[in-house]
Amino acid sequence: MNTLYTGGCACGAIRYEIAGEPAVMVDCQCRQCQRDSGTGHQSHLTFVAAAVTVEGEASHWQTVGDGGTVKRRAFCPTCGSSVYLTFPAMPNVFIVTPASLDDPSRYRPQLVSWTAVGQPWDRLDPAVPTFDRMPTR
Repeated sequence: MNTLYTGGCACGAIRYEIAGEPAVMVDCQCRQCQRDSGTGHQSHLTFVAAAVTVEGEASHWQTVGDGGTVKRRAFCPTCGSSVYLTFPAMPNVFIVTPASLDDPSRYRPQLVSWTAVGQPWDRLDPAVPTFDRMPTR
């Protein structure tokens, strides 16, 4: 059974709805996520081949992650909130941050990636498995 995940930006100009469950929930400590979040990591719910509806016009900027992956980050041009992330090379992947969810308590990290560049002051749940880089299948 598909479950809806809904959310959007802080001002409500951008809203999304995702039918399905995340493939993985990740805390990422790569430098790009540190810069984007303004802290030691960024959390992600990663959906693969899910039905996604987005209302509102996001602004975008593109960057290359620590592993060489090209990322297209979407944010609200009104309030500046980071809303979602896509990969041009993987159009079936859609990623949101838990803070953008209407119910952020649904986020449960399953792993921490890029601990090789993590900040010593960024303490995450020690029970969650960690990886120096992005784990492969």
